[in-house]
Parts: sequence; structure tokens; C-alpha cells
Amino acid sequence: MNLRRHSVGIGPLAATAQSPADRGIVNEEAFHRMISLERRRTERSRKPFLLMLLDMGDYAPSTGTVRILNKLAAALSVSTRETDVAGWYKTDCIVGVMFTEIGIEDRNSIVSTMIARLSTALRADLSLEQFNQVSVSFHLFPEEWNHDEPRRPSNPTLYPDLSKRDEGMRSSNALKRAMDVVGSALALALFAPLFLGIAVAIKATSRGPVFFRQRRIGQHGIPFVFLKFRSMYTGNDASNHKEYVQKLIAGKAERNQSSGNSEGVFKLTKDPRITRVGAFLRRTSLDELPQFLNVLKGEMSMVGPRPPVPYEVEAYDFWHRRRLLEAKPGITGLWQISGRSRVTFDEMVRLDLRYARAWSPWMDVKILLRTPGAVVFGEGAH
Repeated sequence: MNLRRHSVGIGPLAATAQSPADRGIVNEEAFHRMISLERRRTERSRKPFLLMLLDMGDYAPSTGTVRILNKLAAALSVSTRETDVAGWYKTDCIVGVMFTEIGIEDRNSIVSTMIARLSTALRADLSLEQFNQVSVSFHLFPEEWNHDEPRRPSNPTLYPDLSKRDEGMRSSNALKRAMDVVGSALALALFAPLFLGIAVAIKATSRGPVFFRQRRIGQHGIPFVFLKFRSMYTGNDASNHKEYVQKLIAGKAERNQSSGNSEGVFKLTKDPRITRVGAFLRRTSLDELPQFLNVLKGEMSMVGPRPPVPYEVEAYDFWHRRRLLEAKPGITGLWQISGRSRVTFDEMVRLDLRYARAWSPWMDVKILLRTPGAVVFGEGAH
């Protein structure tokens, strides 16, 4: 039996006399929907859940999968409760059990106990060939995100609903990518003279590189190098910005006064790190132009949520992460045309999620058409 990802675990589970087989095993679509709902419940309750998957390999229903499944269900009965859910993660291939609202005490030892129970039960009921076909994996939600590594920190196994959605939108996503490639290529060609003028202005007024490169977090938590025209002096300290961002995410930040906006903005103003040219570039959003290169490379889209810096993601509540999971980051989006820094962080996240769920090519076109007006009138810009 092959055991994968069993380093995570769960707290004590009360055994019941009712097995998953007695309660019934839900179909793939319903099980994926339950996983999605449980993620949202965990985001509110902060009580994690564990998804255990048993992959039966190459066996098809006609060659014994149903019989093997019944034996697996019987083996699981000693470690499941009535509140736990068993279902097909992948029809006729992978069966899953979702243990809800678990504790985290002694979790590794509990998983080891479950593995031992399964191994003993399966060895008694399955042939050696069948036993070797079964692999067991454990997946804990919420997962820990480590942005120091280049690989995806979010566990795709915990998001089967999003994977299925993307699969169903393959043609639409291809159209969006085509729009991104054509749009960014045209923008780079159109703004080439402006690129040169901005570069000259930056080099003439302050020391340092023309471009500002920063590590940002993209879709699914994958980091990439984000490009902007440099608007700050080199060698500055980001601690003030980090502190303000953490307060903003926690809902404790105060609005700062901004010229032309009596309501104030949720953003640092009168920042001494910003150069005179940089202040103009930020006010007009011209500092964003190099991001068309990120779009051309496929790291960003023309329209989508803004990509955060790692220390911003570290301060996220669990539900905030959805803005990174459900859409590729973009240069502009609903947030930019709906008040920008005038809205709270939670309102920004809700706008990002609204965009991800209601996305269509026409929606992107409408946002792109409204963006120049938001830039000209400086709605929430600073």
C-alpha cells in the first residue's frame, strides 16, 4: 500500500458503529461540492478538516472495484463519525473520507494509528496484488503556504471544484489568454515612446534602476517577479508599509488624507520614499505600464485581482486567499474602477471574488473601457 502526504494529521475521532458503506457513498459531483462547502465553513469556524483519499489504482467496476470499496469502507468504520462524509473523489477510482471539525492535538500519532488500522484490515481482506494497488493520502485544510519556495503552496487536491470549473472553461480561458497576449503586445508597441520618456525622467532625477522588481504572489500562491517603473528612492525601508498593510487587512487602518479626495484613502500618503517623478507616475498609474510584460509572459492578465506582496498574504485571513485561487492577477479590475484605495480591504476582496465568479470576455472589455476614466480622474489613486 502506497502512503502519500501522511505527515499531516487529525485529532481524536470517535468511532461509531455506522460505517461509510452503511451511510452511503455520495457521487463525485456531490462530494466535490461538500469539500467546497467545508472549506468555507472552516474559513469561518477556523476548525480544520482532513481529506483522506484511497486510490484503488487500475481496477474497474467489472474487475472488483465495488468489492474492494466495501472492504475499504468496513476498514474505515472504526475511525469515522456520523458527521464525516464518504464519497467518490474520482468515480470508480478514488474514494475519499472527509473528517470535519477535527482537533490538531497529537495529529501525527492519530494519522499513524489510522494507517495502521487500514493496513491491518486491508492485508487481511485483499490479495497482495490488490493491496499494492491501494494508496492512501491525507490532505489538511487550511494548508500552510510557504512563499519561500517557487512551487505552488496551495494543495490542488483540496480544490476539486475549482479544477473542474477551469476544465469546463478551457475555451473561455483560451480566449482570455488570447486577449491578454494581443492586448499586452499592442500596448507595449503603442507605449514604447512613453517607456523611453519615463525611463529618461527616472534616471535624470534619482539614482537607481529604471524598473522596480518585486516578488509578488500570483494565482494559486505561485510567486513571480513583478515589474513597475521605479517611483521610490533606492535602499528604502518597507517596514512602515508592512505595518500599515497588516493594519489594513485586520480592519484597523485609518484613512489618510489625499489631495482631491475629502474622504481619504486606505493607503500611505506623503510617503518620503517616493520621488517627485514617482509621485506623478503613481498618480497617473503610468508606473504600472511595465506590467504588460508580466501579462505577455502569462504571469498576469489584463484584468484580475491585484497581486499582493508576500507579507500581505501572511496577514490574510483564510477566506482572503480565495482572491488568489479563483483568478489570475491583473493590471486592472473591479477594485480599480470601483474606488480603488477608497474601499476597505475586505471590500476589495469581495470585488475580486465577484469578478472571478461572474467573469466573461464582455466583462473584461467593460472593465478595460472604464479603466482610462478611473486613471484620468484618479479615483482612489495616490
